[in-house]
Order: sequence, then structure tokens, then C-alpha cells
Amino acid sequence: MLTIKRLCTLFASITCLLVSSMVGATTDITTLSKVAHDFLLEQAQTIPGQAQVHIDSSRLREQAACSDIQAFFTSGTRLRTRMSIGLRCLNPTSPWTTSVPATLSIQGFYYVSNRTIALGETISLDDLVAREGDLLRLPNGALSDPSQIIGFVASQRINSGSLIRQNTLRDPQAIVRGQAVRTIARGIGFVISGEGQALQTGSPGSQIQVRVSSGQVISATVLDSSTVQVLM
Repeated sequence: MLTIKRLCTLFASITCLLVSSMVGATTDITTLSKVAHDFLLEQAQTIPGQAQVHIDSSRLREQAACSDIQAFFTSGTRLRTRMSIGLRCLNPTSPWTTSVPATLSIQGFYYVSNRTIALGETISLDDLVAREGDLLRLPNGALSDPSQIIGFVASQRINSGSLIRQNTLRDPQAIVRGQAVRTIARGIGFVISGEGQALQTGSPGSQIQVRVSSGQVISATVLDSSTVQVLM
């Protein structure tokens, strides 16, 4: 039968072995690379296309053993061709943080105009030509989703062969600065209508400034391409 003294000695030996194994354990570079790779691949799913991820594991070093590793963007959340992915251990007993360089490409389709589109023209599918390339290398605002282009109105001249950018289009139901608008005000049991001039451009749901016939400037919500609702 084990005495209390022998039990204490045995317990102490087991504890030393456990501590030694924990101190010597590490999270290897392959595991760290996979966490970073899977995180970036998941983030890339927000852009339609075929994503390719490369993690530069040569810059990684083994870390203390960790059962809960979290990947994160080290600066901002915008996907770029080159970026740094942060890795941190959330174990309270052995926290650490490191980072690893990564490159990302997303091959997909974007669109250019196949003719010169004049200011005010509504864009149709026939006005577009699809091109394939790395979507992350396109300039900011370039559109790759045809549903964000077809049916919209050119807010400026778009030359043939030009990328279709968000700032060159407007919603067909938007009100344009300077145009005449119909104003309506609704209350319990009544509707008042009038006329005014839009002092700002706005899409349905947005608020703009309108000068009404009395000369007063009011705030109103855009309902459609010719009507605003006065805020009561």
C-alpha cells in the first residue's frame, strides 16, 4: 500500500514531467502557415473569382504550444495583392503574437465599355466587354459585378475601352443636383405636395437639401427620380 510520502513523491514526479513536456512543446511552422492560409482564403470569398494564396513561411518561427490560434489583418481589412497576416495565441497561460507576409490574387472577370458612352445614357449589356485578370490589381472603384452596371446611368462620359467605375455611374432612380422635384409631406390624415429644386444629388433613401418655392431650404428623403419626401 502506498504511503502518503510515496504518493507525494509520485505526484511531484508526474507534475515535473507534465511541466517539462509543456515547456518543450511548440507550434510548428506548418501549422502557423495553414492557419494564415485558411484565414486569407476565407476572406477572399467576398470577391467572386478564383483565389490563390501564398504564405511566405520562411519568415515564420516556431512558437510556444497553443490550442487556440487566431489569424487577423495587421492593418485594415481591405484585401490587397501583398499584405501581412497576424497570428496570435489566445491561451491565457502562454500568449504570443507574430505575423507572416502573404500574397493573394483573385482571377475573375471585370468589364470595360465597348463604345463611348455619353453622359446620361443608360448602360446595357451590349455596351460591355468582359475581361479576365487579377481583380485585386484593378483601381479602386472598378466594378466586376454586372448587376452594379447594367441599367445604371452614366454620370460622365465613359470612353471606349475604359473600366466601368462606381463613380462614373448613378442610380437611374437618383435625383440629380439642380433638377426640379416634387415634394410631398405626409401626416395623419393629410398629404401636402409642392415643388422645389434639388441642391444635391442623391439615390433613393438618402437625404438631400431642397429649395422649395418659398425660397426656404429643407431636408428631404429621395423616393424616386423625381420625388422627395419632406421630413416632418
